[in-house]
Amino acid sequence: MLKRLTVAFVAATALLGAFLPVSVARAELPTVSHLDIGAMMGRWYEIARLPNKTQSGCQAGASDWTRTGDGFNVVQSCHRGAPDGPLALWKAKARVADPVTNAKFKMMFFGGLLTQEYWVLDRREEQGWLILATHDGRYLWLMSQKPTLSAAVRAQALARIRQLGFDANRLEWPQPLRG
Repeated sequence: MLKRLTVAFVAATALLGAFLPVSVARAELPTVSHLDIGAMMGRWYEIARLPNKTQSGCQAGASDWTRTGDGFNVVQSCHRGAPDGPLALWKAKARVADPVTNAKFKMMFFGGLLTQEYWVLDRREEQGWLILATHDGRYLWLMSQKPTLSAAVRAQALARIRQLGFDANRLEWPQPLRG
Protein backbone atom coordinates (compact mmCIF):
# COMPACT_ATOMS: atom_id res chain seq x y z
CA MET A 1 0.00 0.00 0.00
CA LEU A 2 2.78 2.44 0.95
CA LYS A 3 4.62 1.64 -2.28
CA ARG A 4 1.50 2.45 -4.38
CA LEU A 5 1.01 5.74 -2.49
CA THR A 6 4.64 6.69 -3.04
CA VAL A 7 4.41 5.92 -6.77
CA ALA A 8 1.14 7.89 -7.00
CA PHE A 9 2.71 10.85 -5.15
CA VAL A 10 5.77 10.87 -7.44
CA ALA A 11 3.55 10.68 -10.54
CA ALA A 12 1.27 13.48 -9.29
CA THR A 13 4.28 15.67 -8.46
CA ALA A 14 5.77 15.12 -11.92
CA LEU A 15 2.45 15.90 -13.60
CA LEU A 16 1.97 19.06 -11.55
CA GLY A 17 5.53 20.16 -12.36
CA ALA A 18 4.78 19.88 -16.07
CA PHE A 19 2.10 22.58 -15.77
CA LEU A 20 3.91 25.03 -13.49
CA PRO A 21 5.93 27.90 -14.99
CA VAL A 22 9.59 27.04 -15.35
CA SER A 23 11.97 29.37 -13.55
CA VAL A 24 15.60 29.31 -12.65
CA ALA A 25 16.29 29.00 -8.94
CA ARG A 26 17.53 32.26 -7.42
CA ALA A 27 20.81 30.78 -6.25
CA GLU A 28 21.62 29.68 -9.80
CA LEU A 29 21.19 33.08 -11.45
CA PRO A 30 24.52 34.76 -12.08
CA THR A 31 24.88 38.48 -12.71
CA VAL A 32 27.54 40.41 -14.52
CA SER A 33 30.57 40.83 -12.26
CA HIS A 34 30.37 44.63 -12.48
CA LEU A 35 28.06 47.01 -14.29
CA ASP A 36 28.99 50.60 -15.06
CA ILE A 37 25.87 52.46 -13.93
CA GLY A 38 26.24 54.86 -16.84
CA ALA A 39 25.64 51.91 -19.17
CA MET A 40 22.02 51.70 -18.02
CA MET A 41 21.22 55.30 -18.88
CA GLY A 42 19.18 56.11 -21.95
CA ARG A 43 16.73 54.05 -23.95
CA TRP A 44 16.66 50.26 -24.06
CA TYR A 45 14.41 48.51 -26.58
CA GLU A 46 12.67 45.27 -25.74
CA ILE A 47 13.75 42.57 -28.21
CA ALA A 48 12.30 39.48 -26.49
CA ARG A 49 10.66 38.52 -23.18
CA LEU A 50 9.22 35.64 -21.27
CA PRO A 51 5.43 36.02 -21.23
CA ASN A 52 3.89 38.06 -18.44
CA LYS A 53 0.39 39.42 -17.84
CA THR A 54 1.44 43.05 -17.57
CA GLN A 55 2.91 43.07 -21.07
CA SER A 56 0.29 40.92 -22.75
CA GLY A 57 -0.29 42.37 -26.22
CA CYS A 58 2.60 44.83 -25.87
CA GLN A 59 4.56 45.72 -28.99
CA ALA A 60 7.50 48.13 -29.48
CA GLY A 61 8.48 48.11 -25.79
CA ALA A 62 11.19 50.31 -24.35
CA SER A 63 12.65 51.40 -21.01
CA ASP A 64 14.09 54.88 -20.50
CA TRP A 65 16.56 55.22 -17.62
CA THR A 66 17.56 58.61 -16.18
CA ARG A 67 19.79 59.28 -13.17
CA THR A 68 18.34 61.00 -10.10
CA GLY A 69 20.10 62.07 -6.92
CA ASP A 70 19.29 58.84 -5.09
CA GLY A 71 18.89 56.35 -7.93
CA PHE A 72 17.02 56.28 -11.23
CA ASN A 73 13.72 57.09 -12.81
CA VAL A 74 12.62 54.36 -15.20
CA VAL A 75 9.77 54.79 -17.64
CA GLN A 76 8.70 51.57 -19.31
CA SER A 77 6.47 51.85 -22.34
CA CYS A 78 4.85 49.77 -25.02
CA HIS A 79 2.13 50.05 -27.62
CA ARG A 80 -0.93 47.87 -27.13
CA GLY A 81 -1.70 45.50 -29.99
CA ALA A 82 0.63 47.01 -32.61
CA PRO A 83 3.73 49.23 -32.81
CA ASP A 84 1.45 52.19 -33.61
CA GLY A 85 -1.25 51.19 -31.09
CA PRO A 86 -2.19 53.03 -27.90
CA LEU A 87 0.75 53.86 -25.64
CA ALA A 88 0.96 52.25 -22.19
CA LEU A 89 3.40 53.60 -19.56
CA TRP A 90 4.73 52.31 -16.24
CA LYS A 91 6.86 54.61 -14.10
CA ALA A 92 9.26 53.32 -11.50
CA LYS A 93 12.01 54.44 -9.16
CA ALA A 94 15.08 52.24 -9.06
CA ARG A 95 18.02 51.91 -6.71
CA VAL A 96 21.09 49.74 -6.85
CA ALA A 97 20.49 46.75 -4.58
CA ASP A 98 24.06 45.40 -4.78
CA PRO A 99 26.72 48.15 -4.74
CA VAL A 100 29.52 45.60 -5.22
CA THR A 101 28.38 44.64 -8.75
CA ASN A 102 25.78 47.36 -9.51
CA ALA A 103 23.98 44.54 -11.37
CA LYS A 104 20.96 44.23 -9.09
CA PHE A 105 18.22 46.87 -8.95
CA LYS A 106 15.26 47.29 -6.66
CA MET A 107 12.41 48.80 -8.68
CA MET A 108 9.51 50.50 -6.93
CA PHE A 109 6.22 51.01 -8.76
CA PHE A 110 3.11 52.95 -7.67
CA GLY A 111 4.92 55.01 -5.05
CA GLY A 112 6.61 51.96 -3.55
CA LEU A 113 3.47 49.84 -3.18
CA LEU A 114 4.96 47.24 -5.52
CA THR A 115 8.65 46.38 -5.48
CA GLN A 116 10.62 43.92 -7.56
CA GLU A 117 14.31 43.10 -7.91
CA TYR A 118 15.78 42.98 -11.40
CA TRP A 119 19.19 41.55 -12.17
CA VAL A 120 21.46 42.15 -15.17
CA LEU A 121 22.49 38.58 -16.01
CA ASP A 122 24.69 39.44 -18.97
CA ARG A 123 25.67 42.48 -20.99
CA ARG A 124 27.53 42.67 -24.27
CA GLU A 125 28.50 46.31 -24.59
CA GLU A 126 30.14 45.84 -27.99
CA GLN A 127 26.90 44.37 -29.36
CA GLY A 128 24.58 46.72 -27.47
CA TRP A 129 22.41 44.19 -25.60
CA LEU A 130 21.74 42.93 -22.10
CA ILE A 131 19.72 40.21 -20.43
CA LEU A 132 17.57 41.39 -17.54
CA ALA A 133 15.55 39.09 -15.27
CA THR A 134 13.59 39.21 -12.07
CA HIS A 135 15.57 37.95 -9.11
CA ASP A 136 13.65 34.67 -9.09
CA GLY A 137 14.11 33.96 -12.81
CA ARG A 138 10.37 34.01 -13.44
CA TYR A 139 10.61 36.82 -15.99
CA LEU A 140 13.34 37.69 -18.46
CA TRP A 141 13.96 40.34 -21.10
CA LEU A 142 16.48 40.70 -23.89
CA MET A 143 17.04 44.44 -24.25
CA SER A 144 19.02 46.36 -26.85
CA GLN A 145 20.22 49.91 -27.40
CA LYS A 146 18.82 49.61 -30.93
CA PRO A 147 15.24 48.67 -31.94
CA THR A 148 16.44 45.43 -33.58
CA LEU A 149 19.42 43.07 -33.49
CA SER A 150 21.15 41.50 -36.47
CA ALA A 151 20.50 37.79 -36.96
CA ALA A 152 24.05 36.90 -35.82
CA VAL A 153 23.88 39.01 -32.65
CA ARG A 154 20.38 37.73 -31.89
CA ALA A 155 21.65 34.13 -32.18
CA GLN A 156 24.47 34.89 -29.73
CA ALA A 157 22.06 36.44 -27.23
CA LEU A 158 19.71 33.44 -27.54
CA ALA A 159 22.61 31.06 -26.96
CA ARG A 160 23.46 32.95 -23.78
CA ILE A 161 19.83 32.86 -22.60
CA ARG A 162 19.88 29.07 -23.04
CA GLN A 163 23.23 28.84 -21.20
CA LEU A 164 21.61 30.66 -18.28
CA GLY A 165 19.02 27.87 -18.10
CA PHE A 166 16.00 29.59 -19.65
CA ASP A 167 13.73 27.99 -22.23
CA ALA A 168 14.29 30.25 -25.26
CA ASN A 169 11.34 28.58 -27.03
CA ARG A 170 9.01 30.36 -24.60
CA LEU A 171 10.25 33.83 -25.58
CA GLU A 172 7.87 36.33 -27.15
CA TRP A 173 9.28 38.55 -29.88
CA PRO A 174 7.30 41.81 -29.90
CA GLN A 175 7.28 43.88 -33.06
CA PRO A 176 9.80 46.75 -32.92
CA LEU A 177 8.95 50.43 -33.07
CA ARG A 178 8.54 51.51 -36.69
CA GLY A 179 10.35 54.37 -38.34
